[in-house]
Amino acid sequence: MPSPKGYNREEVLDRAIELFRRQGYSATSTAELVDELGMNRKSMYAEFGSKQELFEAALDRYSEINLSRVLAPIEAPEANAQTIRDAFLGYASASESKFRGLGCLMANTAVERAALDPGSAKYVDAYLNRLTKGFRNALENARRDGDVTEDASLDDLAAHFVNAVVGISALLRARATPEQMYAAGRGATCMLRAH
Repeated sequence: MPSPKGYNREEVLDRAIELFRRQGYSATSTAELVDELGMNRKSMYAEFGSKQELFEAALDRYSEINLSRVLAPIEAPEANAQTIRDAFLGYASASESKFRGLGCLMANTAVERAALDPGSAKYVDAYLNRLTKGFRNALENARRDGDVTEDASLDDLAAHFVNAVVGISALLRARATPEQMYAAGRGATCMLRAH
C-alpha cells in the first residue's frame, strides 16, 4: 500500500501560483519552487513532471479558482453595461490592495510566455476567449437595455474591453498608481457612452 503524500496538491498549486505571479516563470528557479512549495525536488517532479508542467497546472488552477471568481459578474446571465463599468472599477481598485505589483497571472503569462511556448499559449488563448465571451454576453444585454446602439459592433467592443483588461493588468503589475488605474478604467468604459 502506497504511503500518503505529505502535502496537499491544491495548497502546493496555490503557493506556486503566488510565486509565479510574483516573479514570472523565467525568473523562478527550481530551487525557489522547492523552497516555496515545501516539498523536495524528487516529490515535485514525481507530482508534476517538470517546471513547465507545474506552471501549466498552476495556470489551470488559477483559471478554475481566481478567474472564475473575477469573471463571474460579466459571465452572469444578467450582466450589462453597469457590470462592465463595475468590473473595470474592481480591476482599478486592485491597485489599492496586495495585488499591486502582482497583476493577473494569466495576463502576466500572456506578456511573458504566450509567444514562447505552446503550453502557456493554450491557457492564454482560453483566457482571452473567456474574456471575449464574457464581455460579449454583457454587451448583448446592454444593447437589449438600450445602453449600446444597434449599429455598434459588439465584437469590436468586446475586443476593446479584452485589450483594456490585459493593459490594466500590465499597469497593475507595473505598480501603477491608483489614479492611473482608475483613469485607465474610465477610459476603457467611456466606449460604452460613445456607442
